[in-house]
Amino acid sequence: MKHSIIRYTFLSLTALFLGSGCAKNFLDQEIPGRSPEEEFYATDADAAAATFAAYDFLQADYNWGWASVLLVKTFPSDESNAGGSGPADQPSYQALDNFTFESQNEAVLFTWRVCYFGAYRCNQVINRVKGGTDLQKRLIAECKVLRAHFYFDLVGLWGDVPLILKDLTSAEYSKIPRAKKADVYAQMEKDLKEAIPLLPAKSAYPASERFRVSKGTAQALLGKVYLYQQKWADAAAAFNDVITSHEYDLEADFAKVFSNAGEFGVESIFEVPFSSRKGFDWGNFPWATFRLIESNIHVQLQGPRSDFYTKAPNDSLQAGWGFNLPKPKLYNAYIAAGDVKRRQNTVMSVGELVANGGAWTAPTAWDYEGFFQRKYGSFEGETRSDGGAVPDLNYGNNIRLIRYADVLLMAAEAYYRAGNEGRAREELKKVRVRAGLGEITATGDALFNAIVNERFLELAFEGFRYMDLVRWGKAEAELGPLGYKANKHELLPIPNEDVRIGNIEQNKGYN
Repeated sequence: MKHSIIRYTFLSLTALFLGSGCAKNFLDQEIPGRSPEEEFYATDADAAAATFAAYDFLQADYNWGWASVLLVKTFPSDESNAGGSGPADQPSYQALDNFTFESQNEAVLFTWRVCYFGAYRCNQVINRVKGGTDLQKRLIAECKVLRAHFYFDLVGLWGDVPLILKDLTSAEYSKIPRAKKADVYAQMEKDLKEAIPLLPAKSAYPASERFRVSKGTAQALLGKVYLYQQKWADAAAAFNDVITSHEYDLEADFAKVFSNAGEFGVESIFEVPFSSRKGFDWGNFPWATFRLIESNIHVQLQGPRSDFYTKAPNDSLQAGWGFNLPKPKLYNAYIAAGDVKRRQNTVMSVGELVANGGAWTAPTAWDYEGFFQRKYGSFEGETRSDGGAVPDLNYGNNIRLIRYADVLLMAAEAYYRAGNEGRAREELKKVRVRAGLGEITATGDALFNAIVNERFLELAFEGFRYMDLVRWGKAEAELGPLGYKANKHELLPIPNEDVRIGNIEQNKGYN
């Protein structure tokens, strides 16, 4: 796919229906005298189908190859190494891990595409659905939140980006400048504020629609948008709306949060569903037909590499392909904090593996430093092997995008920055108590550093650490030994295709 993603984003309505169940039936219909755009979006059913298509890009981790948005945001951090079989295994991931990525990096390109395709599909609903029914009004509101989500990743990873809110003519494809971050954030604020009054609370959705954004989703994302702009009081107020809604709470047991039992649970504010129901085997897995993938293949990618791993008899962590290997720094942070509960459910040392009867036979394996990742773990209970299904290909682990613990920690930071240290300690305490740790009594810089460390421990492998370090001004100190360069790696490069074809200015320091 050698054309500009900005151009792709506007080429045709066909893109809207990639992965949508209504595509075949719709395209088979004769539409005399009217274009598909004019005919579609007229009914509640049309609006619902188009909104499903917008949600679909939250799941697009293997749309054009190995390009998980979660891993693209994780590998530049100090949490883990890329791993795999060696330095040539998924080179785009290796380059993100080593800060050797440039504008030709495919994982960067594909993440950029996911965000813009997702925003495009949202635009279609927002601009074309008439809003004549209560359902249509709600679906438009959902897509405004989704559009804000996609643009949040765009500005967080690339800074100033083209802000596209409508279809473009062919003459406009190469004339869309990068909008200032402040303008993109302002649009996010507008979208979220307009959406909040029209969205139901999480508890109002039936179980079959738990994947949808709710009022709490929009409020939490609005708080995050304010936080990243250093609008501390506004951020604290938005997070307080989530906290005082009483729609959410912390799971009593941290082990449940990332298990099947914790999916769409009390702590879930926004998550992406995956499914094992297809029962894929090596013969029918749709490697070349991304829209048919419903399982989370990146979980298999992150399991301990099967060449060297024997699981402990009483453990259900199965072998995988060896990516996302934790660094000692993360494990040692848990040890220093006396944080046993979260450590056991996030990172496993080789010593623990062996003590429980398992084995690892390659102490010098590529990127391996003695630890294995368990949060998005390749657990037996998350996949299936019945009816010929291959466990490697059928992980159903949902990706958690916003959970209540994250909101509490962001609230703690916002209150601290706004001068309310008491409330900051109160929100921080909730997360620490669930982890089996004591209350923090620190003040000033020590309190802020405690919040920073708590995010490291609570949110490991959830895709926040790299952007957190950048916005805190801590990236050079923490990531410099890994290859990070100030005045370059605060942002990812604009994909080369869009620099050339879309006439977009490149970020500083990239080729």
